[in-house]
Amino acid sequence: MIEARRRDGATKRARVLAVVEEMAACATPITFAEVARTAGVSTWLVYAPDVRQAIEAARARQSGHADPDARRRRTPDRSAAIDLALARDEIARLRAERDEQRRQLSLALGGRMDDLAKADLVARIDEVTRHNTDLAAALARQQSEGAALKARVVELEDDLAAARTSLRRMIRAENSAPVRP
Repeated sequence: MIEARRRDGATKRARVLAVVEEMAACATPITFAEVARTAGVSTWLVYAPDVRQAIEAARARQSGHADPDARRRRTPDRSAAIDLALARDEIARLRAERDEQRRQLSLALGGRMDDLAKADLVARIDEVTRHNTDLAAALARQQSEGAALKARVVELEDDLAAARTSLRRMIRAENSAPVRP
């Protein structure tokens, strides 16, 4: 099992070194991430000491002698770059337009909600006003009935006082009259 792992590790290292040589021959920029992706290995392996040295040496060789045609091979066609820039501008414009439409829709829906809320509030205010008017009328009736009852109580108290006074006089008159045999 240990031997199988060693063979697998050696195979992967050989694959990484072959990818590095191929990239150097094609004048493709050599990066650790690109080497790991192309070779189909983990980035941990490309940072292993012996593999790392091979990659750094290839990068140094590549930067030491720059092929003027390699730069043109690596850069995309000018028209493709212009198309990409135009597409990005169009995407930015469409996003801004979408955001503006969302904002306008939000304002319109908010206005509708405000109108609905206002209509509900107006109806509720009318209802409360009617109820308040009814209560004010009931209060006025109760106050007038209360005033009438107070006047009746005063009148009855006066009648009671008069009746008491009359009763006292009668009792005195009866008590002060001579007794008849």
